[in-house]
Amino acid sequence: MDLWCLEREARASGHTIVCGVDEAGRGPLAGPVYAAAVILPFGLTLDKLDDSKKLSEKTRESLFDEIISKALAYGIAYADHIEVDEHNILNATYLAMNRAMEKLSMEFDLALIDGNRNQGITYNSKCVIGGDGLSASIAAASILAKVSRDRVMIEYSKLHPEYGFERHKGYGTKAHINALQEHGPCEIHRKTFLSRIL
Repeated sequence: MDLWCLEREARASGHTIVCGVDEAGRGPLAGPVYAAAVILPFGLTLDKLDDSKKLSEKTRESLFDEIISKALAYGIAYADHIEVDEHNILNATYLAMNRAMEKLSMEFDLALIDGNRNQGITYNSKCVIGGDGLSASIAAASILAKVSRDRVMIEYSKLHPEYGFERHKGYGTKAHINALQEHGPCEIHRKTFLSRIL
């Protein structure tokens, strides 16, 4: 698959610098939602680049370092569990995405956003459903967001080993729900997500 077709179309429409934006962690019961924005050199080949969910942890970690080193610019940001509860997960995701784009060290004229909603994005943007499997820029962003969030959840697992965050990263697995029922929530759990469980 040509992962540069969307960027090529954008350039043909007059957009000279395009960034890809994606999030990680909308569904978990605990922790922050992360987002990343990436501007890649047009046409850059990154071996095994794809939607982060289709890649092994080892491949994601390897690509993370390569993307950081080869990107023209990148930004990684998050909205924490408190902001998720205060604003709801969709608006917290917009917060994280806007913060990631704010961190870019160069100007861009179009952001390709993975998903079907961009009402809360403050930059010129276009939604791309399934974009992390269609756009090199979005795929790169998905990897930066996913690896960054996984790393922070592994750190949280050291503070709260009873929940097994290092294994499920806060998603509502059976083991996680069992731990919640036994221990109750900790400070990083999203209270608005727990009403259907506890």
